[in-house]
Amino acid sequence: MKTLKELTALVDGECIGDDQTQITAFAPLETAESSDISFLVKAKDKDQLTQCRAGAVIVPMDIEEADLPIIRVKDPYLASAIIHTCLLNKVFTAQGVHPRAYLADETTVPDQVSIAPLACIGERVQIGERVSIGSGTVIGDDVEIGDDTVIKANVTIEHGCKIGKRVIIYAGAVIGSDGYAYATDAMGNHVKRPQVGTVHIDDDVEIGANTCIDRAAYGVTHIKSGAKIDNLVMIGHNVVVGENSLLVSQVGIAGSTTLGRNVVLGGQVGLADHLTFGDQVMVAAGSGVHNSQESGAIIGGYPAIPMRQWVRSVSQYAKLPQMGRDLRKVKKAVAALQTDSDK
Repeated sequence: MKTLKELTALVDGECIGDDQTQITAFAPLETAESSDISFLVKAKDKDQLTQCRAGAVIVPMDIEEADLPIIRVKDPYLASAIIHTCLLNKVFTAQGVHPRAYLADETTVPDQVSIAPLACIGERVQIGERVSIGSGTVIGDDVEIGDDTVIKANVTIEHGCKIGKRVIIYAGAVIGSDGYAYATDAMGNHVKRPQVGTVHIDDDVEIGANTCIDRAAYGVTHIKSGAKIDNLVMIGHNVVVGENSLLVSQVGIAGSTTLGRNVVLGGQVGLADHLTFGDQVMVAAGSGVHNSQESGAIIGGYPAIPMRQWVRSVSQYAKLPQMGRDLRKVKKAVAALQTDSDK
């Protein structure tokens, strides 16, 4: 439970109304009750507040007053995420190591951990404080896991990988499987190239369910701090994902491609290998990218081209059937003129 005064200070906002109102939970405008807080993103929707029963509402600065307590902020969407997270925060309660979990002899764990049944942890694994490891998770030898990291059920972390602090890895993710690399002989047989590198995941990274991050052929596949990776993403060997980048579901990145800071890849984007992206590149969903991009580029399409050019091209697609009919008419007219001139 928090007072409005405490929540207002948390988001550097301005409270209008009773700042001692007690808030226990976050809820949508339509269902919020007197102990809940909600949020309104756009000032033009202010009329929705008249029917709202929330104890308070986070609103944009354009709204100066309302019939219920409000917290005025520059970005209600961001403020709501911060406050909602705060209200959900719980003190870590260590469950210890379940009797049906397996720990190798040379692995030691601190007292403040929760390791669920059927987790399997290899040799010389280093586990930080307040780490939670779900059922069925397999952690290979010589893995390092930082403080306050949460690993959900059925995750696989292969040998030698390093996981930072406050990382969340969701169910079914595979970290450190072999990269996809083969040499083909004269008879067409594929000879596997050894993958002897590792994966480093820095602090505050989130990795979605069933995502796969391959170990490097040599060196490191590196996911830098603050990156947020959605479900079902595939990251190839020796890829570098820059700080605070966002990778949406079903993105695929081929080996040795490097992303700068705050890169955003929409759903089902595919990147070729050995590319370099600058900072703040944005790629529209469903795009295929085959060349490197400078910082700030906004691209889309298959193959991807600058966004303005792609939008203009897309607007012409629906007109192609009529353009085809018009072209056939023109060809017939030209043919008729040529026939007349030959007479």
